[in-house]
Amino acid sequence: MASFDPSNVNLYEADPAEVVCFINASGNDYDGRLGARISSIFVILFVSTAVTFFPVLALRSPKLKIPLYVYMFARYFGTGVIIATAFVHLLDPAYAEIGPNTCVGMTGNWALYSWPPAIALTSAMCVFLLDLGADLYVESKFGIAKMDTANVIVENLTTAEQTPPPTLDEKRTFDVVHLDPEAAERSFEQQIAAFLILEFGVIFHSVIIGLNLGVVGDEFTTLYPVLVFHQSFEGLGIGVRMSTIPFKRGSWMPWLMCLAYGLTTPISIAIGLGVRTTYNPNSNTANIIAGVLDATSAGILIYTGLVELLASDFIFDPKRTKNRKRIAFMVVCTLAGAGIMALIGKWA
Repeated sequence: MASFDPSNVNLYEADPAEVVCFINASGNDYDGRLGARISSIFVILFVSTAVTFFPVLALRSPKLKIPLYVYMFARYFGTGVIIATAFVHLLDPAYAEIGPNTCVGMTGNWALYSWPPAIALTSAMCVFLLDLGADLYVESKFGIAKMDTANVIVENLTTAEQTPPPTLDEKRTFDVVHLDPEAAERSFEQQIAAFLILEFGVIFHSVIIGLNLGVVGDEFTTLYPVLVFHQSFEGLGIGVRMSTIPFKRGSWMPWLMCLAYGLTTPISIAIGLGVRTTYNPNSNTANIIAGVLDATSAGILIYTGLVELLASDFIFDPKRTKNRKRIAFMVVCTLAGAGIMALIGKWA
């Protein structure tokens, strides 16, 4: 690249990789506004953590009497958010970082293959194998298949599906199904592994966007509020899925995992601010790390979103409601979550 002269380029003879790499080689665009950037740490910490905690509180604190449809909205909106995050917020950026038309993707061994889909495919297959292994383990240990114990934690209460008719409070709320200890143990073991993989994928993405928020330039004004919504919606998806896991009463794990998600982006923003004069998000090293992590997370969330969430809730759940109005509401919430999160991808 040292011989490349951007002021004297013959497009017929120039190496396209040199042109692309030169355009991509700028440093970070940090332009001050330190106070606003510091405020983003606390705003995102509070909002994303609160939203992540909400579904867990809703199920573990029946006295709050959260309306059933509020919880359902959060649950299925969160499903749509996770799926849109996989395709729009992870796989697409991976192409922009290490895809065929990038500086990384046009140089060295990165130019030999389109790596983003390969990495995403590999991570999805790895999650599948882990999921299958967990299923076989539970089946061997308890003599029961995963599908037989799926989705037994929350039971929807409706006049049409319950006898005798529910009270007014029951129509507005949902109850926790109390499982016997063995059923609770096998359900927990089946679900916790899938959830940890999901949170692992989301947290990777949160680290990257947090670092970038600390050093972006003109885009900061738009990116700041967008990321507040972005992290809140992702947190909602995380919290809802965690709320259905049958943790033992008094367990600290759900609260700790909620907090882990809430802290990830603020800590990353703080780190970004700490290295604001030296960190270059456009360098080859940064692009390779971000691209590989984004593609890996995309594969995890694609599998989790489509298999563990969408197909499990709508297609293979033997306890799925037969109430067509409720099914329509679930579908609309899922589509809304996917659509809104995909729209946010225009800015973040």
